[in-house]
Amino acid sequence: MTTVAVALAIAGGAGYWLARVQHGAAPATPVAVAAAAPVAGAAAEAAGGGSGEDSGRGSRGGSREGSGVGPADDSRGGERQILYYRNPMGLPDTSPVPKKDSMGMDYLPVYADDRPDDRGAVVVSPARIQTLGVRTAVVERRAVDATVRASGRVEIDERRQVVVAPRFEGWIERLQVNAVGDVVKKGQPLFTAYSPELQSAGEELRIAERLARDSAAHDPLASESARRLAEATRARLRNLQVAGQSGARQVFHAPASGVVLDKMAVEGGRFMAGEALFRIADLSRVWIIADLYEQDLARVQVGQGAQVVLDAWPGRSFAARVGYLYPTLDTATRSTRVRLELDNAEGLVRPGMFAQVVLAVGDATPKTVVPVSAIIDDGERRVVLRALGEGRFRPQAVKLGERGREWAEVLEGVEEGERVVVSANFLIDSESQLKAALANLMALEADAAASANAAAPAARPRYDTTGRLEAVDLETRSLTLSHAPIPELRWPRMTMDFQLADPALVQGVAPGSAVRFSFEVGEPGEYVVTRIEAAQAQPDAGGDVDAAGRAVPGGGSGAGAHGGH
Repeated sequence: MTTVAVALAIAGGAGYWLARVQHGAAPATPVAVAAAAPVAGAAAEAAGGGSGEDSGRGSRGGSREGSGVGPADDSRGGERQILYYRNPMGLPDTSPVPKKDSMGMDYLPVYADDRPDDRGAVVVSPARIQTLGVRTAVVERRAVDATVRASGRVEIDERRQVVVAPRFEGWIERLQVNAVGDVVKKGQPLFTAYSPELQSAGEELRIAERLARDSAAHDPLASESARRLAEATRARLRNLQVAGQSGARQVFHAPASGVVLDKMAVEGGRFMAGEALFRIADLSRVWIIADLYEQDLARVQVGQGAQVVLDAWPGRSFAARVGYLYPTLDTATRSTRVRLELDNAEGLVRPGMFAQVVLAVGDATPKTVVPVSAIIDDGERRVVLRALGEGRFRPQAVKLGERGREWAEVLEGVEEGERVVVSANFLIDSESQLKAALANLMALEADAAASANAAAPAARPRYDTTGRLEAVDLETRSLTLSHAPIPELRWPRMTMDFQLADPALVQGVAPGSAVRFSFEVGEPGEYVVTRIEAAQAQPDAGGDVDAAGRAVPGGGSGAGAHGGH
């Protein structure tokens, strides 16, 4: 039985060596070596006591050789050009010369042939996508609810206001309308006035008419002169706008229906010729004077419909029509006034109110559109983030057409059916610009040939090590570990925080226990534990544990710990 076990072990080792030779003797990864060690030890124990111990020692020695730093150097095949040195913890700090961080860790070199993808694509982990609240939408074809918005104010229709101003001097004897805001009808009496000038003109008219009538038979010349005098007096009364009233007292009537806006008349008061005593305005139609920005002028035409919203009547809009575009531009605000006419039969809209004007300028033709929230506009460029799937996003410059409240037309850049980011896009775009800036920096240092042969992105590297579990926080899915030196990352022995891929991994592992664990490098500065298990012994803080679960004092490198074997 012992002979058969030894033969099987030798045959397995020979097959493994032959496979390494046929595949270019690829160096064994730490994961493969760690998995092979228990198998070799089990085969040796099956063969017998002494042989098992020797085999176990041999497998441990081979494991240490395969997991050293050497493979990373051997794969270079020649001198590699170093562009700069980066922070070992993934922080945004670089150095042109070798240096150490605050924990004594060496900065890692970045080589010319390690250039990242310069096309600006960003890869975001599923956990980060959920944290940021990233949402996407499909590029589709639909009508754009394009509108032009402007702020305005309600004003009186200048063509619907009148002023009552007598053309002669006099006194107000009786005032029929005596308050501002009173509503009057056309022809309604406003006040009664006495004027000596009117009394004199009336007497003159009566004398001239009597003289012309009495002298017509015996003195035709005098009759003709009296007739001309009477006609002149009538013309003067017509100019005073009191035709038909030749007495000393005149009643003034409202020339139009409306509301009294100004009243200077006071009963018993004297007025002079041309003095405005009443100002009346018809408010059944009002104007909305809005300020239209220069870039919107071409989309607004006379006769176009609009909706007016007033703060005084929330939830209600009033229909208006564009009546006139003023021919001048305010150079300070770069805006032009536009006049809208609004029917106000109910009297709800009052002059002086502020108004929000919405002019519908779109049509019903379907267009390629994206949600307005998907557009990133920094003043110089307009960009959307295309969702490529599997957590990959890429910024795409677009040319925009009409823009509505919820949708914007895209003339160039994306096609119907593609997906774009509509939330958290500013954060992803910032990361994309940072990545593009680093790519451009390395492009200045690297040669053109290396940039043309960029390698395909590799899987996340995985590292196996040992140490001691210090603390666990399941709420934040993090844990603190004191780990042994990690030559592949040039990390010394230290205590640091890791992210936990699955809270179930630490079940049965108590803080203070010696552990074996594996972790992967995630986002910059993020290290995720994917496997952790308790070791059989309790090492010192930051100590090492061998493949059999025994503590190794001091936590030295593989060569130092197993040199005696």
